[in-house]
Amino acid sequence: MAVRLAGGLQKMVSLLCKNNVKFLAIVTDCLQILAYGNQESKLIILASQGPIELVRIMRSYDYEKLLWTTSRVLKVLSVCGSNKPAIVEAGGMQALSLHLGHPSQRLVLNCLWTLRNLSDAATKVDGLEGLLQGLVNSLSSEDGNIVTCAAGILSNLTCNNQQNKVVVCQMNGIEALVRTVRAAGDREEITEPAVCALRHLTSRHPVSEMGQNAIRLSYGIPVVVKLMQPPSRWPLIKAVIGLIRNLALCPANHAPLREHGAIARLVHLLMRAYQDSQRRTSVSSGGSTALYPDGVRMEEIVEGTVGALHILARESHNRAQIRGMNVISIFVQLLYHELENVQRVAAGVLCELASDKEGADMIEREGATTTLTELLHSRNEGVATYAAAILFRMSEDKSSDYKKRLSMELSNSLFDRESMWGHEMGGPPPDFQDMLNPDTVFDSPVFSGPNPPTLSAYRGFGDAGVMDFNFDGMDMDSYDDVPPQPPSDGNQDAAWYDTDL
Repeated sequence: MAVRLAGGLQKMVSLLCKNNVKFLAIVTDCLQILAYGNQESKLIILASQGPIELVRIMRSYDYEKLLWTTSRVLKVLSVCGSNKPAIVEAGGMQALSLHLGHPSQRLVLNCLWTLRNLSDAATKVDGLEGLLQGLVNSLSSEDGNIVTCAAGILSNLTCNNQQNKVVVCQMNGIEALVRTVRAAGDREEITEPAVCALRHLTSRHPVSEMGQNAIRLSYGIPVVVKLMQPPSRWPLIKAVIGLIRNLALCPANHAPLREHGAIARLVHLLMRAYQDSQRRTSVSSGGSTALYPDGVRMEEIVEGTVGALHILARESHNRAQIRGMNVISIFVQLLYHELENVQRVAAGVLCELASDKEGADMIEREGATTTLTELLHSRNEGVATYAAAILFRMSEDKSSDYKKRLSMELSNSLFDRESMWGHEMGGPPPDFQDMLNPDTVFDSPVFSGPNPPTLSAYRGFGDAGVMDFNFDGMDMDSYDDVPPQPPSDGNQDAAWYDTDL
């Protein structure tokens, strides 16, 4: 307190321009002690241009003790919401990445923890090729702490960043992440961010199909499918569901996914989540949304599983398996769901199932015709389009009078929207998935704090956010004992382990 009041922090920061490495090591060690756990000190260091000077030191010197003490200061500052962007803007990500191959374990760990704290603020930073290569290399470390941090950073840096996704794929990052997941077993502090990174790398970028194929060629499909079973917790399961949906975008993955039990597991999870959601909603006062202790809403699991089954149902053998699992009734019931995203994926999977006469007949027997007719007037264009396609396919063996009435109903709904289909009723409907905004076809989000988002803030799956890691000034002595855990700071904006939802 006395040092701060006397202006000592400002003076110490001004001394960072000196070039005596041993003296600088003492100064930075003092700054770390004063800033640790004290927000006022962190803001004083920021106002004195401390982040710029600290990043410069990381770039300019090779004295291990100085680099270590400086990285410790940056680690403490990196959990401060004001210092974090300043460190990133000063080139902190690139400067810290220079030392990932250093022989000093304590320096590497401090750099990685700092990078992980900063990574959610650096998703739009360019020129990180060196860092990404270092992170991919770090995945092969025998130190679980290093692997944990590297996976978390990769997860965040590949969130909504096409360039980083392409770079990691070209660096054989997919193969490295698959090996990491296989080796991690049930260590979810590693598997969850690694799966989220894989989810990002398999969607919404120019070489995403290469990533989808790479997981299969790396024998990753059985490893991924297995993660949908206990003891996996809901956040990891949600990430895996999003990844499987992305893998299903590649036709070559359909058979392996089916053969390794992905469809059966998705249906099991859907039934469990749907029943739990119904039960929790019915007993809650005011009908609040169903919530699980791990912070994952069951609506998210329902949407994710149905969305994955929607893509898998593009293949005839998959459709046959889905038809035989007594799940079509749930799809029909989900057409009534209050969330339009859930309605859309339910209508989407029914649209695929209706492409076979057996499926169309089963949908009709579930009494879906009335609901689908109502959904023709949905304000959600995707829902209305899918509903029209299902009704069209269900009418193929109906009388001419029925087809005429359906045509009139469609004319009063869809064709008023500037002819959404762009063709006459006599031909087959186009690929309705392609008619949707690709950003609304989920990829999948990341891990946030313990408090789930409100229903109004619910965004479903996709590159929806990044992990907000805040590891403040941990002592090096604890590194070998327990790997870092995601914080419990209640930050709702942090989002999940990102992914292309």
